[in-house]
Amino acid sequence: MKKDYPSPTQHAQPLKQLPLRLHHRAIVVKDQGATRHFMEDILGLPLVACWTESTPMPEVDRPIEYCHTFFALGDGSAIAFFQFTDEEFQEKSLRRDQPEIPRFDHLAIKATRETQNEVIERLEKHGVKYITKNHGYCKSVYVTTPDGLYIEFAEDPPYADEIDKVRRADAHEALERWLNGDTRTTNNPYRFQDF
Repeated sequence: MKKDYPSPTQHAQPLKQLPLRLHHRAIVVKDQGATRHFMEDILGLPLVACWTESTPMPEVDRPIEYCHTFFALGDGSAIAFFQFTDEEFQEKSLRRDQPEIPRFDHLAIKATRETQNEVIERLEKHGVKYITKNHGYCKSVYVTTPDGLYIEFAEDPPYADEIDKVRRADAHEALERWLNGDTRTTNNPYRFQDF
């Protein structure tokens, strides 16, 4: 079933200056203590900020107290988490759309092989399950946080620049093919390459 979408040429003008990097990705969690333990003690991502505030929330027309934690990544960005004191607001803010197969709704972090190996070592030490996958265009370690967030530690191959050039050149064409119903043609010749 083909849908009508605007031609890519109508909207393909990028910003004059692209955003610099991810600042942070924020997720609501049930328990900041369990989250801190997992992120810092198990994964080794340091807690670098914790904001405790009370802010008027227009969604409920009253101030809500919350705790907002930040765990650092090497480029200065962070993975951040919220927890609210108001139970009703907390419940409404938690992710309700967690799929049965969560792997495709995830946060991917660029990592070196050395970092991946250390993450695996730490996960095994704490008895935390994980999976690894070679996509060809990256090798990944996947782990789930206590609140169900799927985190991917992705290592790029040495030929990542080549892949980037190829995918940038055919991104609109590949999407157009998919949108027009050609869902079986693969464009990943890297899938079984090891690096």
